[in-house]
Amino acid sequence: MLVHFPAHSQVLSLRDQARVTDAITEDRINTLLPVLMERSGFDMWIIISREYNEDPILKTMLPATWLSARRTTMLVFYRNASKGIYEKLAIARYNVGETIKASWDMEKYPDQWDALIAIVKQYDPKQIGINISQDYGHADGLVHTHYDMLMQKLPVNFKGSVKPAQQLAVAWLETRTPLEMQYYTQLVNITHGIIQEGFSEKVITPGITTTDDVVWWFRQKIRDLGLDTWFHTSVAVQRSDSANFEHLRSFSNRPKDDVIRPGDLLHCDIGITYLRLNTDIQEHAYMLLPGETEAPFSIRQAFAKTNRLQDILTGNFIKGRTGNEILQASLQQAKAEGIAASIYTHPLGLHGHAAGPTIGMWDQQGGVPGSGDYPLYEHTAYSIELNAAHDIPEWKKSIRIMLEEDGYFDGKNFRYINGRQREIFLIPRNQQGIAE
Repeated sequence: MLVHFPAHSQVLSLRDQARVTDAITEDRINTLLPVLMERSGFDMWIIISREYNEDPILKTMLPATWLSARRTTMLVFYRNASKGIYEKLAIARYNVGETIKASWDMEKYPDQWDALIAIVKQYDPKQIGINISQDYGHADGLVHTHYDMLMQKLPVNFKGSVKPAQQLAVAWLETRTPLEMQYYTQLVNITHGIIQEGFSEKVITPGITTTDDVVWWFRQKIRDLGLDTWFHTSVAVQRSDSANFEHLRSFSNRPKDDVIRPGDLLHCDIGITYLRLNTDIQEHAYMLLPGETEAPFSIRQAFAKTNRLQDILTGNFIKGRTGNEILQASLQQAKAEGIAASIYTHPLGLHGHAAGPTIGMWDQQGGVPGSGDYPLYEHTAYSIELNAAHDIPEWKKSIRIMLEEDGYFDGKNFRYINGRQREIFLIPRNQQGIAE
Protein backbone atom coordinates (compact mmCIF):
# COMPACT_ATOMS: atom_id res chain seq x y z
CA MET A 1 0.00 0.00 0.00
CA LEU A 2 1.24 3.48 -0.84
CA VAL A 3 2.49 5.64 2.02
CA HIS A 4 2.82 9.41 1.62
CA PHE A 5 3.73 12.47 3.59
CA PRO A 6 0.86 14.66 4.85
CA ALA A 7 -0.54 16.64 1.93
CA HIS A 8 -0.71 19.96 3.75
CA SER A 9 3.05 20.05 4.42
CA GLN A 10 3.85 20.48 0.73
CA VAL A 11 1.52 23.24 -0.47
CA LEU A 12 3.29 26.56 -1.09
CA SER A 13 1.83 29.89 -0.07
CA LEU A 14 0.02 31.80 -2.83
CA ARG A 15 2.97 34.17 -3.12
CA ASP A 16 5.44 31.31 -3.52
CA GLN A 17 3.10 29.56 -5.95
CA ALA A 18 3.15 32.68 -8.12
CA ARG A 19 6.94 32.79 -7.96
CA VAL A 20 7.28 29.15 -9.01
CA THR A 21 4.61 29.45 -11.71
CA ASP A 22 6.41 32.41 -13.27
CA ALA A 23 9.76 30.61 -13.13
CA ILE A 24 8.24 27.59 -14.90
CA THR A 25 6.56 29.76 -17.53
CA GLU A 26 9.71 31.76 -18.27
CA ASP A 27 11.75 28.56 -18.53
CA ARG A 28 9.23 27.10 -20.97
CA ILE A 29 9.16 30.22 -23.15
CA ASN A 30 12.93 30.73 -23.14
CA THR A 31 14.18 27.16 -23.54
CA LEU A 32 11.34 24.91 -24.70
CA LEU A 33 9.45 27.03 -27.21
CA PRO A 34 12.32 27.65 -29.68
CA VAL A 35 12.96 23.89 -29.84
CA LEU A 36 9.29 23.22 -30.57
CA MET A 37 9.18 25.95 -33.23
CA GLU A 38 12.09 24.28 -35.00
CA ARG A 39 10.39 20.86 -34.78
CA SER A 40 7.09 22.15 -36.16
CA GLY A 41 8.62 24.31 -38.90
CA PHE A 42 7.14 27.65 -37.84
CA ASP A 43 9.42 30.66 -37.68
CA MET A 44 6.61 32.92 -36.36
CA TRP A 45 3.72 32.22 -33.99
CA ILE A 46 1.06 34.88 -33.52
CA ILE A 47 -1.33 34.61 -30.56
CA ILE A 48 -4.18 37.12 -30.24
CA SER A 49 -6.72 37.15 -27.44
CA ARG A 50 -9.29 39.46 -25.91
CA GLU A 51 -9.85 40.02 -22.19
CA TYR A 52 -12.29 37.44 -20.73
CA ASN A 53 -12.29 35.42 -23.94
CA GLU A 54 -8.79 34.06 -23.62
CA ASP A 55 -7.09 31.67 -26.00
CA PRO A 56 -6.22 28.53 -23.93
CA ILE A 57 -2.62 28.83 -25.11
CA LEU A 58 -2.35 32.46 -24.05
CA LYS A 59 -3.51 31.60 -20.53
CA THR A 60 -0.52 29.27 -20.14
CA MET A 61 1.87 32.11 -20.99
CA LEU A 62 0.54 34.90 -18.79
CA PRO A 63 2.26 35.90 -15.53
CA ALA A 64 0.75 34.39 -12.40
CA THR A 65 -0.60 37.79 -11.35
CA TRP A 66 -2.50 38.20 -14.62
CA LEU A 67 -5.84 36.48 -14.16
CA SER A 68 -6.90 37.36 -17.70
CA ALA A 69 -5.65 39.01 -20.85
CA ARG A 70 -5.65 42.83 -20.91
CA ARG A 71 -7.83 44.45 -23.55
CA THR A 72 -6.57 42.82 -26.76
CA THR A 73 -3.32 41.01 -26.01
CA MET A 74 -1.08 40.11 -28.95
CA LEU A 75 2.02 37.93 -28.61
CA VAL A 76 4.54 37.24 -31.36
CA PHE A 77 7.31 34.64 -31.20
CA TYR A 78 9.92 34.68 -33.97
CA ARG A 79 12.85 32.33 -34.50
CA ASN A 80 15.59 32.38 -37.13
CA ALA A 81 18.18 29.75 -36.28
CA SER A 82 20.61 30.71 -39.06
CA LYS A 83 20.81 34.27 -37.72
CA GLY A 84 20.65 33.28 -34.06
CA ILE A 85 17.46 35.28 -33.53
CA TYR A 86 14.71 34.39 -31.07
CA GLU A 87 12.28 37.19 -30.26
CA LYS A 88 9.41 37.23 -27.73
CA LEU A 89 7.27 40.28 -28.31
CA ALA A 90 4.05 41.71 -26.93
CA ILE A 91 2.17 44.21 -29.05
CA ALA A 92 0.96 45.83 -25.85
CA ARG A 93 1.45 48.84 -23.64
CA TYR A 94 3.49 46.84 -21.11
CA ASN A 95 5.63 43.75 -20.78
CA VAL A 96 3.92 40.40 -20.37
CA GLY A 97 5.94 39.06 -17.47
CA GLU A 98 9.72 39.30 -17.38
CA THR A 99 10.43 37.57 -20.67
CA ILE A 100 7.94 38.96 -23.25
CA LYS A 101 8.77 42.61 -23.93
CA ALA A 102 6.34 45.34 -24.90
CA SER A 103 6.96 46.20 -28.57
CA TRP A 104 4.26 48.67 -29.53
CA ASP A 105 5.40 52.13 -30.52
CA MET A 106 2.07 53.87 -29.97
CA GLU A 107 3.25 57.18 -31.37
CA LYS A 108 4.31 55.60 -34.64
CA TYR A 109 1.43 53.08 -34.77
CA PRO A 110 -1.67 54.33 -32.95
CA ASP A 111 -3.54 51.29 -34.32
CA GLN A 112 -2.45 48.09 -32.53
CA TRP A 113 -3.02 46.00 -35.67
CA ASP A 114 -0.71 48.25 -37.68
CA ALA A 115 1.98 47.65 -35.04
CA LEU A 116 1.53 43.89 -35.41
CA ILE A 117 1.78 44.04 -39.21
CA ALA A 118 4.93 46.17 -38.93
CA ILE A 119 6.59 43.42 -36.90
CA VAL A 120 5.53 40.80 -39.44
CA LYS A 121 7.07 42.88 -42.23
CA GLN A 122 10.24 43.45 -40.21
CA TYR A 123 10.95 39.76 -39.68
CA ASP A 124 9.53 38.47 -43.00
CA PRO A 125 8.54 34.99 -41.74
CA LYS A 126 8.13 32.03 -44.09
CA GLN A 127 5.59 30.10 -41.95
CA ILE A 128 3.21 31.99 -39.66
CA GLY A 129 1.32 29.86 -37.15
CA ILE A 130 -2.09 30.88 -35.80
CA ASN A 131 -4.25 28.99 -33.32
CA ILE A 132 -6.93 27.32 -35.40
CA SER A 133 -7.48 23.58 -35.12
CA GLN A 134 -10.12 21.01 -36.04
CA ASP A 135 -8.91 18.32 -33.64
CA TYR A 136 -8.05 20.24 -30.45
CA GLY A 137 -10.09 22.91 -28.71
CA HIS A 138 -6.90 23.81 -26.83
CA ALA A 139 -5.31 24.89 -30.14
CA ASP A 140 -8.38 26.61 -31.60
CA GLY A 141 -8.28 29.80 -29.59
CA LEU A 142 -8.14 32.43 -32.34
CA VAL A 143 -11.67 33.83 -32.53
CA HIS A 144 -13.36 34.56 -35.84
CA THR A 145 -13.25 38.33 -35.33
CA HIS A 146 -9.50 38.38 -34.81
CA TYR A 147 -8.89 36.00 -37.71
CA ASP A 148 -10.81 38.31 -40.03
CA MET A 149 -8.92 41.35 -38.75
CA LEU A 150 -5.55 39.64 -39.17
CA MET A 151 -6.25 38.51 -42.72
CA GLN A 152 -7.62 41.93 -43.68
CA LYS A 153 -4.52 43.69 -42.37
CA LEU A 154 -1.86 41.27 -43.66
CA PRO A 155 -0.25 42.20 -46.96
CA VAL A 156 -1.09 39.82 -49.80
CA ASN A 157 2.42 38.34 -49.91
CA PHE A 158 2.09 37.05 -46.31
CA LYS A 159 -1.39 35.56 -46.49
CA GLY A 160 -0.16 32.33 -48.05
CA SER A 161 2.30 31.89 -45.18
CA VAL A 162 -0.45 31.69 -42.54
CA LYS A 163 -1.06 28.09 -41.40
CA PRO A 164 -2.88 26.36 -38.53
CA ALA A 165 -0.39 26.02 -35.66
CA GLN A 166 -1.96 22.83 -34.27
CA GLN A 167 1.31 20.91 -34.25
CA LEU A 168 3.17 23.69 -32.44
CA ALA A 169 0.31 24.47 -30.06
CA VAL A 170 -0.17 20.83 -29.02
CA ALA A 171 3.59 20.39 -28.61
CA TRP A 172 3.69 23.47 -26.37
CA LEU A 173 0.89 22.13 -24.19
CA GLU A 174 1.95 18.50 -23.97
CA THR A 175 5.70 18.81 -23.40
CA ARG A 176 6.82 18.78 -19.77
CA THR A 177 10.10 20.40 -18.77
CA PRO A 178 12.52 19.11 -16.12
CA LEU A 179 11.51 22.01 -13.85
CA GLU A 180 7.83 21.11 -14.14
CA MET A 181 8.52 17.47 -13.35
CA GLN A 182 10.28 18.46 -10.11
CA TYR A 183 6.94 19.77 -8.88
CA TYR A 184 4.69 17.18 -10.53
CA THR A 185 5.80 14.47 -8.11
CA GLN A 186 4.69 16.65 -5.20
CA LEU A 187 1.39 17.42 -6.90
CA VAL A 188 0.50 13.77 -7.45
CA ASN A 189 1.69 12.94 -3.94
CA ILE A 190 -0.69 15.56 -2.55
CA THR A 191 -3.58 14.04 -4.50
CA HIS A 192 -2.73 10.53 -3.28
CA GLY A 193 -2.57 11.78 0.29
CA ILE A 194 -5.98 13.43 0.06
CA ILE A 195 -7.55 10.23 -1.28
CA GLN A 196 -5.99 8.07 1.43
CA GLU A 197 -7.25 10.38 4.14
CA GLY A 198 -10.74 10.60 2.65
CA PHE A 199 -10.97 6.85 2.20
CA SER A 200 -10.40 6.14 5.89
CA GLU A 201 -12.29 5.86 9.16
CA LYS A 202 -11.36 9.47 9.84
CA VAL A 203 -13.97 10.50 7.28
CA ILE A 204 -16.25 7.47 6.77
CA THR A 205 -18.51 5.89 9.38
CA PRO A 206 -20.42 2.94 7.90
CA GLY A 207 -24.18 3.27 8.04
CA ILE A 208 -23.96 7.05 8.50
CA THR A 209 -21.62 8.62 5.95
CA THR A 210 -22.94 9.01 2.41
CA THR A 211 -21.02 9.11 -0.83
CA ASP A 212 -21.96 12.77 -1.20
CA ASP A 213 -20.58 13.48 2.29
CA VAL A 214 -17.23 12.11 1.11
CA VAL A 215 -17.41 14.08 -2.16
CA TRP A 216 -17.81 17.34 -0.27
CA TRP A 217 -15.17 16.36 2.29
CA PHE A 218 -12.75 15.98 -0.62
CA ARG A 219 -13.79 19.32 -2.14
CA GLN A 220 -13.46 21.12 1.21
CA LYS A 221 -10.11 19.47 2.00
CA ILE A 222 -8.72 20.52 -1.36
CA ARG A 223 -9.89 24.09 -0.89
CA ASP A 224 -8.60 24.25 2.70
CA LEU A 225 -5.15 23.26 1.45
CA GLY A 226 -5.14 26.28 -0.86
CA LEU A 227 -5.71 24.16 -3.98
CA ASP A 228 -8.52 23.88 -6.51
CA THR A 229 -10.23 21.19 -8.55
CA TRP A 230 -10.67 21.20 -12.32
CA PHE A 231 -13.78 18.99 -12.14
CA HIS A 232 -16.27 18.01 -9.47
CA THR A 233 -15.05 15.03 -7.46
CA SER A 234 -17.08 11.82 -7.64
CA VAL A 235 -17.48 8.94 -5.17
CA ALA A 236 -19.50 5.81 -6.00
CA VAL A 237 -20.03 2.32 -4.58
CA GLN A 238 -20.32 -1.18 -5.92
CA ARG A 239 -21.89 -3.77 -3.67
CA SER A 240 -23.68 -7.09 -3.57
CA ASP A 241 -26.92 -5.92 -5.17
CA SER A 242 -28.54 -6.01 -8.60
CA ALA A 243 -27.20 -2.65 -9.82
CA ASN A 244 -24.70 -2.63 -12.66
CA PHE A 245 -21.71 -0.28 -12.40
CA GLU A 246 -21.31 1.31 -15.80
CA HIS A 247 -19.55 4.52 -16.82
CA LEU A 248 -22.65 6.67 -16.71
CA ARG A 249 -23.63 5.39 -13.27
CA SER A 250 -20.18 6.27 -11.99
CA PHE A 251 -20.02 9.76 -13.41
CA SER A 252 -23.56 11.10 -13.83
CA ASN A 253 -26.33 8.74 -12.74
CA ARG A 254 -24.99 7.66 -9.36
CA PRO A 255 -27.13 8.13 -6.22
CA LYS A 256 -25.86 11.26 -4.47
CA ASP A 257 -26.80 10.24 -0.94
CA ASP A 258 -25.88 6.57 -1.09
CA VAL A 259 -25.13 5.51 2.50
CA ILE A 260 -21.83 3.65 2.70
CA ARG A 261 -22.17 0.18 4.25
CA PRO A 262 -19.80 -2.58 5.33
CA GLY A 263 -18.92 -4.73 2.33
CA ASP A 264 -18.98 -1.80 -0.11
CA LEU A 265 -16.30 -1.29 -2.74
CA LEU A 266 -15.71 2.47 -3.03
CA HIS A 267 -14.41 4.38 -6.03
CA CYS A 268 -13.33 8.02 -6.33
CA ASP A 269 -12.26 10.31 -9.14
CA ILE A 270 -10.27 13.40 -8.12
CA GLY A 271 -8.24 15.99 -10.01
CA ILE A 272 -6.51 19.01 -8.52
CA THR A 273 -4.77 22.04 -10.02
CA TYR A 274 -1.53 23.42 -8.63
CA LEU A 275 1.17 25.55 -10.27
CA ARG A 276 -0.92 25.38 -13.47
CA LEU A 277 -0.44 21.59 -13.57
CA ASN A 278 -3.24 19.08 -13.10
CA THR A 279 -3.75 15.61 -11.67
CA ASP A 280 -6.46 13.07 -12.47
CA ILE A 281 -6.65 10.01 -10.23
CA GLN A 282 -9.15 7.20 -9.56
CA GLU A 283 -8.62 4.73 -6.75
CA HIS A 284 -10.59 2.17 -4.71
CA ALA A 285 -11.27 1.33 -1.07
CA TYR A 286 -13.15 -1.52 0.58
CA MET A 287 -15.32 -1.18 3.69
CA LEU A 288 -14.56 -4.23 5.83
CA LEU A 289 -17.37 -6.40 7.11
CA PRO A 290 -17.25 -7.39 10.80
CA GLY A 291 -14.55 -10.03 11.20
CA GLU A 292 -12.86 -9.28 7.86
CA THR A 293 -9.21 -8.27 7.75
CA GLU A 294 -8.94 -7.91 3.98
CA ALA A 295 -11.11 -7.53 0.92
CA PRO A 296 -12.61 -10.72 -0.56
CA PHE A 297 -10.20 -12.69 -2.71
CA SER A 298 -12.28 -12.26 -5.87
CA ILE A 299 -12.16 -8.46 -5.52
CA ARG A 300 -8.43 -8.50 -4.86
CA GLN A 301 -7.98 -10.71 -7.91
CA ALA A 302 -10.04 -8.27 -9.97
CA PHE A 303 -7.84 -5.41 -8.80
CA ALA A 304 -4.66 -7.29 -9.70
CA LYS A 305 -6.00 -7.93 -13.21
CA THR A 306 -6.64 -4.23 -13.70
CA ASN A 307 -3.08 -3.48 -12.55
CA ARG A 308 -2.04 -5.92 -15.26
CA LEU A 309 -4.09 -3.96 -17.78
CA GLN A 310 -2.16 -0.84 -16.79
CA ASP A 311 1.08 -2.70 -17.52
CA ILE A 312 -0.21 -3.83 -20.91
CA LEU A 313 -1.13 -0.29 -21.89
CA THR A 314 2.06 1.42 -20.75
CA GLY A 315 4.11 -1.38 -22.29
CA ASN A 316 2.75 -0.27 -25.65
CA PHE A 317 3.99 3.30 -25.18
CA ILE A 318 6.44 3.54 -28.08
CA LYS A 319 7.56 6.90 -29.45
CA GLY A 320 5.92 7.66 -32.77
CA ARG A 321 2.95 5.36 -32.32
CA THR A 322 -0.39 7.10 -32.54
CA GLY A 323 -2.95 6.99 -29.77
CA ASN A 324 -5.14 4.74 -31.91
CA GLU A 325 -2.26 2.33 -32.55
CA ILE A 326 -1.48 2.12 -28.83
CA LEU A 327 -5.16 1.53 -28.07
CA GLN A 328 -5.57 -1.23 -30.63
CA ALA A 329 -2.39 -3.06 -29.58
CA SER A 330 -3.33 -2.85 -25.88
CA LEU A 331 -6.91 -4.06 -26.33
CA GLN A 332 -5.75 -6.97 -28.46
CA GLN A 333 -3.17 -7.99 -25.87
CA ALA A 334 -5.69 -7.65 -23.03
CA LYS A 335 -8.20 -9.81 -24.89
CA ALA A 336 -5.56 -12.46 -25.44
CA GLU A 337 -4.94 -12.50 -21.67
CA GLY A 338 -8.65 -12.82 -20.88
CA ILE A 339 -9.11 -9.27 -19.57
CA ALA A 340 -12.40 -7.51 -20.39
CA ALA A 341 -10.80 -4.11 -20.94
CA SER A 342 -11.91 -0.58 -21.66
CA ILE A 343 -9.19 2.06 -22.18
CA TYR A 344 -9.73 5.82 -22.25
CA THR A 345 -6.35 7.34 -21.44
CA HIS A 346 -5.57 10.99 -22.11
CA PRO A 347 -2.65 13.44 -21.99
CA LEU A 348 -2.22 15.46 -18.79
CA GLY A 349 -0.49 18.70 -17.90
CA LEU A 350 -1.58 22.30 -18.32
CA HIS A 351 -5.11 20.95 -18.73
CA GLY A 352 -6.73 17.92 -17.13
CA HIS A 353 -8.04 16.52 -20.40
CA ALA A 354 -5.00 17.82 -22.20
CA ALA A 355 -3.72 18.06 -25.77
CA GLY A 356 -1.78 15.17 -27.27
CA PRO A 357 -2.55 11.61 -28.37
CA THR A 358 -5.98 10.44 -27.20
CA ILE A 359 -5.78 6.72 -26.38
CA GLY A 360 -9.43 5.70 -26.60
CA MET A 361 -12.60 7.14 -25.11
CA TRP A 362 -15.02 5.09 -23.04
CA ASP A 363 -17.56 5.21 -25.87
CA GLN A 364 -14.98 5.01 -28.71
CA GLN A 365 -13.02 1.81 -28.20
CA GLY A 366 -12.44 1.45 -31.93
CA GLY A 367 -10.26 4.57 -31.99
CA VAL A 368 -10.70 8.33 -31.97
CA PRO A 369 -10.40 10.20 -35.29
CA GLY A 370 -8.18 13.28 -35.20
CA SER A 371 -6.67 13.43 -31.72
CA GLY A 372 -6.25 9.64 -31.71
CA ASP A 373 -4.10 9.89 -34.83
CA TYR A 374 -1.59 12.15 -33.09
CA PRO A 375 1.75 10.42 -32.31
CA LEU A 376 3.39 9.83 -28.95
CA TYR A 377 6.26 12.23 -28.22
CA GLU A 378 8.90 12.27 -25.50
CA HIS A 379 8.66 14.30 -22.28
CA THR A 380 4.88 14.00 -22.05
CA ALA A 381 2.52 13.13 -19.19
CA TYR A 382 -0.60 10.97 -19.22
CA SER A 383 -3.51 9.99 -17.08
CA ILE A 384 -3.57 6.20 -17.41
CA GLU A 385 -7.35 5.81 -17.26
CA LEU A 386 -9.02 2.45 -17.86
CA ASN A 387 -11.17 -0.27 -16.36
CA ALA A 388 -11.67 -4.00 -16.51
CA ALA A 389 -14.83 -5.97 -15.77
CA HIS A 390 -14.61 -9.05 -13.54
CA ASP A 391 -17.09 -11.61 -12.26
CA ILE A 392 -17.53 -11.71 -8.47
CA PRO A 393 -19.11 -15.11 -7.68
CA GLU A 394 -20.26 -14.21 -4.15
CA TRP A 395 -22.01 -11.10 -5.49
CA LYS A 396 -23.41 -13.00 -8.49
CA LYS A 397 -22.48 -10.17 -10.85
CA SER A 398 -19.60 -8.39 -12.53
CA ILE A 399 -17.82 -5.35 -11.14
CA ARG A 400 -15.55 -2.80 -12.76
CA ILE A 401 -12.20 -1.86 -11.28
CA MET A 402 -11.76 1.67 -12.59
CA LEU A 403 -8.23 2.98 -12.13
CA GLU A 404 -6.55 6.19 -13.14
CA GLU A 405 -2.97 7.09 -12.29
CA ASP A 406 -0.65 9.80 -13.59
CA GLY A 407 2.56 8.96 -15.40
CA TYR A 408 5.39 10.31 -17.55
CA PHE A 409 6.94 9.10 -20.82
CA ASP A 410 10.55 10.16 -21.42
CA GLY A 411 10.72 8.88 -25.00
CA LYS A 412 11.97 5.42 -24.08
CA ASN A 413 10.37 4.46 -20.79
CA PHE A 414 7.14 5.10 -18.93
CA ARG A 415 7.01 5.66 -15.18
CA TYR A 416 4.29 6.58 -12.71
CA ILE A 417 4.97 10.05 -11.39
CA ASN A 418 4.30 9.11 -7.76
CA GLY A 419 3.59 5.40 -7.92
CA ARG A 420 0.17 3.80 -8.34
CA GLN A 421 -2.33 1.97 -6.18
CA ARG A 422 -1.36 -1.71 -5.98
CA GLU A 423 -3.72 -2.76 -3.18
CA ILE A 424 -7.26 -1.74 -2.31
CA PHE A 425 -7.39 0.64 0.67
CA LEU A 426 -9.17 -0.87 3.68
CA ILE A 427 -11.61 0.95 5.93
CA PRO A 428 -10.83 0.84 8.77
CA ARG A 429 -7.11 0.48 8.28
CA ASN A 430 -5.55 -2.61 9.79
CA GLN A 431 -3.96 -1.58 13.07
CA GLN A 432 -0.78 -3.39 14.06
CA GLY A 433 -0.36 -4.18 17.74
CA ILE A 434 -4.12 -4.46 18.39
CA ALA A 435 -5.20 -7.93 19.53
CA GLU A 436 -8.22 -9.54 21.16
